[in-house]
Amino acid sequence: MRERAVHLGRIAFGLLAAAALSVQGYHAVSEGEPLTDFFSYFTNLSNIGGLLVLITGGVLGLRGRPGVPDGIRGAIVLYMVITGLVYAVLLSGYHLGLLLPWVNDIVHRLMPVVYLADWLMVPPVARLSRVTALKWLVFPLVYLAYTLLRGPLVHWYPYPFVDPDLRGGYGRVAGACTLLMGAFVLVAAAVRWIGNRRAVRRTPRHARAARGSAADPT
Repeated sequence: MRERAVHLGRIAFGLLAAAALSVQGYHAVSEGEPLTDFFSYFTNLSNIGGLLVLITGGVLGLRGRPGVPDGIRGAIVLYMVITGLVYAVLLSGYHLGLLLPWVNDIVHRLMPVVYLADWLMVPPVARLSRVTALKWLVFPLVYLAYTLLRGPLVHWYPYPFVDPDLRGGYGRVAGACTLLMGAFVLVAAAVRWIGNRRAVRRTPRHARAARGSAADPT
């Protein structure tokens, strides 16, 4: 019953995030924002990846099939936790622009908590290696490179801390990006540590029964 509730909850929250992003995307484009800008926010990309993981995991779980690999789940947890932290620390005081307030609450406040709770409630099957955690950092690095290369071409940046005009030059942008990547490394290590602490090695039921019978002196 508990597992079924978890799977249904994953689907429900995944659909909620999908609805929020769909409404926000339509609203932004209708107000004249290029669709490429919508897909250039780390928040939106992380939430899209996250909702796919939630819905896929929920559907597979209800069918009794193996879910999304824990390495991918851990990556999404990292990206969403960073999304929530960066919003709370750096962006909550900025004007939302075209971002609808209720969508903001879902993608920046609610969903990061949902993914972290899912990680705690359904821990990895086995311990995650350092190499796996390092692989999680590839996407943020690629995203950062894309943002800094695209920005001067379109004269637009998704976040103020990567805008050299607002930050006072590329030197300060580099400093902000270094601190941000440091945060990614620390949170990745924390996500991996928490997952490994709670990891459960699932042993086939018949194997457990066999060991129990062997240990029974009668």
